[in-house]
Amino acid sequence: MPIINRIADFQDDMTEWRRDFHAHPELGYEEVRTSAVITERLKAFGLDEVHTGLAGTGVVGVIRGSEPGEDAIGLRADIDALPIEEKTGVAYASTHPGKMHACGHDGHTTMLLGAARYLAETRRFAGTAYVIFQPAEEGGAGARKMVEDGLFGRFPMRAVFGMHNWPGMPIGEIAARVGPMMAAADVFAITITGRGGHGAMPHETRDPIVVAATLVQMLQTIVSRNVKALDNAVVSVTQIHAGDAHNVIPGTAQVGGTVRTFSREAQDLVKERMHAIAKGLEASFDVEIEVGYRHGYPVTANSEAETELALATAADVANRTGSDIEPAMGSEDFSFMLNERPGCYIWLGNGPSEGERKLHSAYYDFNDQVLPYGASYWARLVERALPAA
Repeated sequence: MPIINRIADFQDDMTEWRRDFHAHPELGYEEVRTSAVITERLKAFGLDEVHTGLAGTGVVGVIRGSEPGEDAIGLRADIDALPIEEKTGVAYASTHPGKMHACGHDGHTTMLLGAARYLAETRRFAGTAYVIFQPAEEGGAGARKMVEDGLFGRFPMRAVFGMHNWPGMPIGEIAARVGPMMAAADVFAITITGRGGHGAMPHETRDPIVVAATLVQMLQTIVSRNVKALDNAVVSVTQIHAGDAHNVIPGTAQVGGTVRTFSREAQDLVKERMHAIAKGLEASFDVEIEVGYRHGYPVTANSEAETELALATAADVANRTGSDIEPAMGSEDFSFMLNERPGCYIWLGNGPSEGERKLHSAYYDFNDQVLPYGASYWARLVERALPAA
């Protein structure tokens, strides 16, 4: 049986926990109730230590195995919600207007709590397991903040592991690959300053809207004509702002968007070409262009040994495993932890994803059938990584 029997015994409890988290979503760095509930449960499970306050609302639990050992690994779950008005209509829907667990972090938190309960009861491993409940994954870089607050100094571990539910993948299936799993995510904001004037007299202006239109077209050539065909990159313009009246050419225009890449080389190339294009347009149109470019989350890249360990563990508990997957262009701040320690980030199948029932949708809801698979994976991963004699 792939699911651990003891974990299957308290699946109803986990479902109750998950739905409680779902009904009380909190945004990044505001997860006060969520953090308190996690802390209360970990203490009730009998963990050796429970630490709070990392990155403000983060929680780290310490579980020592039945046998002593210097080795240690970390298991991480994200705990924050999204600023979305829920439309699922479920009985346990969000009670906080404009906030919703639309990415399944309520399920991630619950699965790690389930594993912590089992590991604290059984302790069939040697060394130490750290359970890491991280705030502010959704744009707040909570992982980076936990690292800055001394996560790996206070809790020394040789490797760290993460997990995300994956709608569209069959329930209980687990997938991972060596190397990039999720893309680096950067943002750009470009301001074009020309000279405004009457819409009927464009010859007296330096029209920033025409420049913006040209810029958008030229940005699309970065990937198609500069990035190697075998590399992956995305440049998406998602914002254009200019003007307030039909008969007035504005003095400024703003163009913004996102850049997704899987290598530092591609990331640097996109940024370099963006500045070069802007400089050329300045001369061509006699305007001023300021390029603001900000690096966001790095590439989420799995190390080889830890990925092999994760997939071997997955084979014990999953309905099916896979390593021949393509990386996703989404981003994940677990990358900050993987920049500090080797590790592996897996996708856990969450069942069919029809219509609008996808991640970050107002209609999304984590599938409670998945809870024992994720908790069993975490538990077996500790027992395999830190084997008792």
